[in-house]
Amino acid sequence: MKFRLVLVILFVTLCAARAGASEARPLTLAVLDMGGSPTAERVAERLSKVVGSIVRTDGRVTLLDRGMSRAAARGVGYAGSLNMTLAEARALGAAVGCDFFITGDAQTLRRSSSTRPVYYESYATLFFVSAQTGRLAFWLRPTAEADTAESAETALLDKFTATVFGPYVGIVAETAEREERERFSSDEGAGAAVIDLSTDEGAASNKDLREPAPYRRLRPAYTDAAARAEAEATVDAVVEIGADGVVADVRVVRWAGFDLDQEVVATVKRMHFRPAQRDGEPVAVRVLLRYNFRKPPKS
Repeated sequence: MKFRLVLVILFVTLCAARAGASEARPLTLAVLDMGGSPTAERVAERLSKVVGSIVRTDGRVTLLDRGMSRAAARGVGYAGSLNMTLAEARALGAAVGCDFFITGDAQTLRRSSSTRPVYYESYATLFFVSAQTGRLAFWLRPTAEADTAESAETALLDKFTATVFGPYVGIVAETAEREERERFSSDEGAGAAVIDLSTDEGAASNKDLREPAPYRRLRPAYTDAAARAEAEATVDAVVEIGADGVVADVRVVRWAGFDLDQEVVATVKRMHFRPAQRDGEPVAVRVLLRYNFRKPPKS
């Protein structure tokens, strides 16, 4: 009788687990402001409509009310920063109450060149950000050019279609699944022996330690994507350096987009360090490296 009771309880538990999995709440996505220009307002409105039409047929994601999302973001002082730390992005997402948010910048600018005296460019820089981790999931920068400002903006808005943005909504859902797997598979005990110098508190409590130094300083390149956008940003990376001076891990904690984050990670991984030392013995440490990117002067 006891065995049968155990089987019944197990069956009910499995059924409840399956029901819970099938009824898992959809991810919440918010569209925030894209700046203060008229183009920015129209881009945000068009993006909201397009994403709304997509999520109505995709049960994995739901779109939050844009007015409420904007009010919540403004309520915590968000002024459109596009160069956030993970902590800032998580705090913003928590205030809005979303799993992911889209923010960015959109403008229509008057341009000129030697081959085209006067023309107009409309662009929209879109950052898709995970509110759970604070990480930049991916970024887009559609652009359009025309002889008039109105025509350039119209051409840009015409690129905001369900066909174009449908796959990106899918990527948001896939990113959430990957982050969930990472969260459960992370080894909580890993790195326990590493001395953390990446914070002010850690550096202050380890003043007796000689910090690591690179044998050769490498400078991450200013990427083509950043050059096209004339982007200026700072990328912060927390780097774990082993007792052998080898870079064991690189994690971006302030992202910039425009492929600058990937450039920083790739560059740091090519570096080799004179290891940190305590009492003459090499030790593994975690440090913060900061790279400031500025657009080069026009020739």
